[in-house]
Amino acid sequence: MYAKIYFLPVGNGDMTLVVLESGQKILIDVNIRAAADNPADKTPDVARHLRKLLARDDKGRLYVDAFLLSHPDEDHCRGLEKHFHLGVADGWSKQSDKIFIREVWSSPMVFRRASRHHTLCPDAKAFNKEARRRVRRFRDTGGRVTDGDRILILGEDEDGKTDGLESVLVKVGERFRKVNGVTVRSMDALLLAPLPKSETEGDEDMLSKNNSSTILRISLSGEGMPDACHFLTGGDAEVSIWERLWGKYSWRPSGLTYHILQVPHHCSWRSLSHDSWSELGEDAKVSEGARNALSQARRGAVIVASSKAIKDDGNDPPCIRAKREYESIVRGVQGKFKCVGEPEDRPEVVEVEIGRYGPRIKTPRPKGGRYGRSGAVGSVPLAHG
Repeated sequence: MYAKIYFLPVGNGDMTLVVLESGQKILIDVNIRAAADNPADKTPDVARHLRKLLARDDKGRLYVDAFLLSHPDEDHCRGLEKHFHLGVADGWSKQSDKIFIREVWSSPMVFRRASRHHTLCPDAKAFNKEARRRVRRFRDTGGRVTDGDRILILGEDEDGKTDGLESVLVKVGERFRKVNGVTVRSMDALLLAPLPKSETEGDEDMLSKNNSSTILRISLSGEGMPDACHFLTGGDAEVSIWERLWGKYSWRPSGLTYHILQVPHHCSWRSLSHDSWSELGEDAKVSEGARNALSQARRGAVIVASSKAIKDDGNDPPCIRAKREYESIVRGVQGKFKCVGEPEDRPEVVEVEIGRYGPRIKTPRPKGGRYGRSGAVGSVPLAHG
């Protein structure tokens, strides 16, 4: 079987569904805009499309096996309360028919830093409340939890607050293969960030929500071939984080290699440079360390920008100069760059299929035919309204 990754068009935001070869579905971030409820509005109805990609369990619930919130910015968690069931499993109702989350993947460090320096939106607060509920449930039952109560904690909390949770804790630099409490052979994930307190002490720039983003390098099997694809995803992590990661992995860059990169922060210049694009324009300098960290592309790599259409208009994000840097990276490995928000008048789901020879972007299915297998850049039409 193939593994698949779906990048849903949500403007400057992230919403990515990873389907393992073994069938488990992992949703990374959500940005479901209310405008999609209006049939006259052209905002893509990503909620409807996501529901079509999911299955129902024996209780009739649409579900994801795991949901990861990379960091609590609104464009990464918008629509969570409205479209997903939060709270005890028995509270799910057929009438509301919300999507059931079997396991939450959460980084406590993200919320600790956010609460100190930023105000959380209602959906972020709801996610944090749900993660805390699941941790309490784990402690109260001695770890005997089932679907709807499971949690995987990505990164240690401060001051020993994750002590006693070792069986559901992944430390930075560690790998894990469990999804919803079950070890799977079709995935091997490496946790790269958020960096622990010991590595960020005294650096205020590291305390932002963006720089507390969870960064994962996920190895996926396809058609029975282990390690067929490396997928690197990093929320809105900015330049300082990527510089530090290069400092840690430059001697062993295999930890940063990828076949598919979801570019951080919606193709923002701030992930590649300390300089302001709006102030300096073409005189802004690229950070060598950050670019090196984001340049570990394998041959034929696909770089995907989850953003609005990228124009030469001075905006950031998305930033035209950042796009040129990423295009340069894939050009050197005969790869492709794809913006999810294009074409602008009808953005479409970008579907990547992963087989034994690695990933390819699927082309639309012509009438009476099959999806193309040439590897040309393509996408899957998405309903609007």
